[in-house]
Amino acid sequence: MSAYEQMLKGNTPMLILSLLAERPMHGYAIAKEIGQRTADLLRFREGTLYPTLHEMEQKGWIEGRWESTNGGRERKVYTITPQGLRELQRQQHAWQRFRNAIEAVMQRKSPQSTEGGVELCTT
Repeated sequence: MSAYEQMLKGNTPMLILSLLAERPMHGYAIAKEIGQRTADLLRFREGTLYPTLHEMEQKGWIEGRWESTNGGRERKVYTITPQGLRELQRQQHAWQRFRNAIEAVMQRKSPQSTEGGVELCTT
């Protein structure tokens, strides 16, 4: 698994919630949008995206409803719920703190805040 795939795996829900906060989308549109916004650096495989959408739906972060397309096929369109918006805010805050901590190490300076620091165990 590449470094990008590893980073994507842990942040998939936040990325999906971020897009759904903008507008309802179906799974393929979510994958396509993330690919376009990242110049295809981040790409979803079906085996990652759809199980994550299903899990997020079970947690109440998103709601899915079936819609028919012009060709008569159905696709599930997802919208973010109020609980999903709260989760998005929580994840964005955690991501910002993590990013600040990583940058502090790379730039050899203290993070802006030490409140509720992240502990990573490598042993």
